[in-house]
Amino acid sequence: MKNVFASTLIAVAVTISTPVIAAGDHGSHATMPAHAAAAALTDGLVKKVDKPGSKLTVSHGPLPNGMPAMTMVFRVKDAVWLDQLKNGDRIRFVADTVNDVMTIVRLEMLK
Repeated sequence: MKNVFASTLIAVAVTISTPVIAAGDHGSHATMPAHAAAAALTDGLVKKVDKPGSKLTVSHGPLPNGMPAMTMVFRVKDAVWLDQLKNGDRIRFVADTVNDVMTIVRLEMLK
């Protein structure tokens, strides 16, 4: 009886701790858990800074969530970042879905 309980407990723990990546096409913007996305930085080039809208247009490489390289608009977690950026700046960033909107949640400015 103890072995059955222990096996079941282990199976449940493994299932719960395994991240699940939603499959989908480009249009669905498949997402991954925030803790997984935080580990992978993506290179990008700032195309437009929209301070009033708290948005950043970035030309980027493939994202860890399966999105291919493209130019797109992101919201930013911290509007202060927009004061430090200008068109043509190179960045590394992590994007995640926040309130159903792709948002840059981590940002590093490159020289």
